[in-house]
Amino acid sequence: MGRLTTHVLDTSRGCPGQGIRIEIFRIEGDQRIRLGEAVTNDDGRCDNPILEGEAFVSGEYELLFHAGDYLRAQGIEASEPRFLDRIPLRFGVADASEHYHVPLLVSPYSYSTYRGS
Repeated sequence: MGRLTTHVLDTSRGCPGQGIRIEIFRIEGDQRIRLGEAVTNDDGRCDNPILEGEAFVSGEYELLFHAGDYLRAQGIEASEPRFLDRIPLRFGVADASEHYHVPLLVSPYSYSTYRGS
């Protein structure tokens, strides 16, 4: 069964990004449809897949990571507005029967992602 998961790592501190709010959207044409949200646990992962089963279908999605809130809570100094606050990651799902793992590596001034396993 296909599913969508994520993992957030704080590369500035060398630890999991814990307590980060993540919203999930499906993109349909010009519309962004909010499907729900999750929060990362102590390991920087969500306790359950963000999407799975019948809710996980082929198409375009966006994960919106509320990284600025996390960085503020960690006491990481930065000018306001922050260079990175909410980080949107848009990606396509061609085969919803597969596992799509979309990690985020984040610091106050950069981020990266990839399709993990």
